[in-house]
Amino acid sequence: MKLQPSLALLVRRVPVALGILALLACISMQVLPARAQTTSPSFVRIIHASPEVGTADVFVDGAKLLSSFQFGTVTDYAAIPPGPHKVQIALVGKGIGASAITQTLAVSPGVAYTVAAIGTKATGLSLEVFIDNNLVAPGTAKLRVYHLSPNAGPINVATQGKTITSGVTYQQAGQYLALPQGSPTFNVIAPQVNTTLSISATLKTISVTSIFVVGMFNSTPKLELVLAQTTGLPGLPGTGSDPNVQPTSSQPLLPWLLGALACLLIGSNVLTRRLTRVR
Repeated sequence: MKLQPSLALLVRRVPVALGILALLACISMQVLPARAQTTSPSFVRIIHASPEVGTADVFVDGAKLLSSFQFGTVTDYAAIPPGPHKVQIALVGKGIGASAITQTLAVSPGVAYTVAAIGTKATGLSLEVFIDNNLVAPGTAKLRVYHLSPNAGPINVATQGKTITSGVTYQQAGQYLALPQGSPTFNVIAPQVNTTLSISATLKTISVTSIFVVGMFNSTPKLELVLAQTTGLPGLPGTGSDPNVQPTSSQPLLPWLLGALACLLIGSNVLTRRLTRVR
């Protein structure tokens, strides 16, 4: 029995249409995860470590973000859109037009940052940006030291009579250290000025502790340690930090199967047309 011409044409075109739909589905599955990644926010915290700025207001993209921001204060992480942002810091009440620091910072999606207002009028006022890593191995805690004191010289960090970080210089942060939970006392030693500062911290599992060295040796504001703690993300330590880690696909082979199906459908249509011509 022969099919009517219109019905035969429809039968030949159905596999092609299905193949095209499968190809479109395959492409969309590859594009959507990348698009979702670009919409993830960035995470930023700010510490006031500039000894000559005083209490300040902080503006981001022209809008006031922080008011009466005092020296030695560190904020929690705040989610902001990725991309470039204009950050300005002015003495409290002076307004954005009297900003002592103006700097444009570019932040990436899913990455956590510490932004430190640092410097003196003699050395220059600026914002120092650190990329943070809040991924913590199960059963441990993490510690990192940030050196933000202009005249303290290189610092070492010791606990329980053992040096755990050494030679951290101004405007640098030490490596992350994995530590067991507990309540140790950390000694920050500045050999160049013969000074030791101590601070105690309660380390919980899956937590990240930051010690900021701020202030001036033999001047005002005085040299001191500022402690900040945040809940970490369970996982293996890696480079950078993604507070919104995307789950891996439970069907990694699906795009390939759709692609293969598309090729099979289109190929079967070509073969059918050739066989029809032979007959």
